[in-house]
Amino acid sequence: MEHTDPEAGDADPGTGDAGTGTGNNGPQAPGRADGVGDPGAARRRAERRAERITSGATELERRLADLLRGGLAGAEAAGYGMWEETAARMVDAQAPGLAARVRELGAVPASGPGWPVRLLEECALLHLLDRGWLRREELPDALAAAVRSRVGLPARAEGPPVRDRWLVLARHDTSDHPLTVRHTWLYGTESDRTVLWLSYGSPGRPLEPPLPVGLALDAEVTARPGDGRGRVALGERFGRPAPTRARPPGVTTGGAAARYGAALRDDPWLESVPVTLERAVPVRDGDRWHLADADGNTSLPLTPAAHARAGLWRLVALSGGAPLRVFGECGHRGFTPLTAWPEAPGPVVPLC
Repeated sequence: MEHTDPEAGDADPGTGDAGTGTGNNGPQAPGRADGVGDPGAARRRAERRAERITSGATELERRLADLLRGGLAGAEAAGYGMWEETAARMVDAQAPGLAARVRELGAVPASGPGWPVRLLEECALLHLLDRGWLRREELPDALAAAVRSRVGLPARAEGPPVRDRWLVLARHDTSDHPLTVRHTWLYGTESDRTVLWLSYGSPGRPLEPPLPVGLALDAEVTARPGDGRGRVALGERFGRPAPTRARPPGVTTGGAAARYGAALRDDPWLESVPVTLERAVPVRDGDRWHLADADGNTSLPLTPAAHARAGLWRLVALSGGAPLRVFGECGHRGFTPLTAWPEAPGPVVPLC
């Protein structure tokens, strides 16, 4: 069973509105206006939360204006405490997405040479998100959904489930204290879709056994709106993961960059998109590695995260100068390879 997704519920933390159905006056009767599951009560909770987020976004706009008015040098002098206090205010406003971005801002002044440029870029993206929320009613549906997702509003799975044989492309875990978040990329061999399933573990409730990379799972998934990565909820499974010879189709490095650029139209805050490269060769340029087209003259630089992983050397050893099919994440920092296949028939090689 999939673990509870912290973003999937519609409870309103901190208000006491979404509880167990009991309170000072005893159990609530079904259908009461203030009872759990009542549509009117849920709507009022959502409206109150939206008002708090609007208040938080307005305050954040003032703080960003003060920062830029005083000069970016003041951010380094103020230290991380200023950002943590601002992030706490965003948590109080029930905007965890804004809070996370503010905390990331706090780490930029200590990130090394060139930090003022990076800080200005991140401030601009945060300002864009604030303005998007404050004018969300004027946005196209896809962009408005992305804004709601980015500020931290829950996104329930919706629409009809899609049954397919899902090839497990890649898997890696990250820490979001106190949670462990597992990212599992899946490719639908019949629907030709690449999707992301996130599962969560917490103290006392560990993650379920992982899906093995390279196997295929007959299952249903349901899309979650507002996520440019193609996020889904994993539904009913029909049997165990089984071996398969299927591989995802690939694109050139130029096609990968174009795909990321197109995705930014609906989600300007998107860090990366899933892409499979075909006939890519790892090449070194000074102290940086790239994935170059075997049949062209373009390449994608590998991200700093990719350079820090042992999987880079597995990728280089698997290639030996020959083209590979490589699945990974392509974004503004470059390409992070997660899985590779030799051009000839052979097993998948996880890189993370």
